[in-house]
Amino acid sequence: MRVLSMNRRTLLHVLGGGALACAIPRARAADARRLRIGIMAGEDEDIWRKVAANAAKDGLTLEIVTFSDYNTPNEALSEHDIDANAFQHGPFLQAQIEARGYRIVAAGNTYFSPIGLYSSRWHAVSDLPKGAVIGLPNDPSNEGRALHLLQHLGLVSLSPDAGLLPTALDVTENPHDLNFRELDAGIVGRTLADLDAAIVNTNWAFKAGIDIEKQRIGEESLDNNPYVNFIAVNESDAHAPWVATLVNAVHQPDVRQAILSIYHGAVVPAWS
Repeated sequence: MRVLSMNRRTLLHVLGGGALACAIPRARAADARRLRIGIMAGEDEDIWRKVAANAAKDGLTLEIVTFSDYNTPNEALSEHDIDANAFQHGPFLQAQIEARGYRIVAAGNTYFSPIGLYSSRWHAVSDLPKGAVIGLPNDPSNEGRALHLLQHLGLVSLSPDAGLLPTALDVTENPHDLNFRELDAGIVGRTLADLDAAIVNTNWAFKAGIDIEKQRIGEESLDNNPYVNFIAVNESDAHAPWVATLVNAVHQPDVRQAILSIYHGAVVPAWS
């Protein structure tokens, strides 16, 4: 398995035909046994080493391309600079489709990463003081998800018309006078010491050094949850034979165990 690392600046240079264009050649339809898969840098790299080994048994060679921000993997997929990505859930993809017109579809579930409410000051939701400052991820899908978690925890009420993508403007009741600080998803966890609490995606919580078990004071449930992560491919590739092979390489016992071990049970496999 070969791993390439890409950030938005590098990708745009590649797409612009600069000197790095050879770093990640465009997908070739005739080479369907060698695929480029985009994931987020970090813990998922260890998981995808297992996936790549499973895929190799079926004659599929995976080249793993790591990204450092949430927007670039779908841009790279839409441009056919990678063949698939695995980092997002449905509401995030839908928001990007609406904003950018991508023709990208889900191909198979990977895992469920509950978004959590964390605090280094308070031990329970009931301890949060009036006027508490709460950090929220600022991208549309994750901010909406965070606000729904606050509603689930009984801290706010949201307008029923807001759907899955509410903003702070859709908060109709805020009995604790919570103050929201909207930050990039990759930064909000790193500012936890300056906040009363923050809602952080599990992968970013690990990167920020948050103690998942000790500092989590609230989290989502998997039941009927739309935020399950999946492998995504271009709509034109949805029925390509390699897609089923790739999904099967993920849906294996060793990958299930890797997910549970690497994330210490805080992330769970999302296939039966």
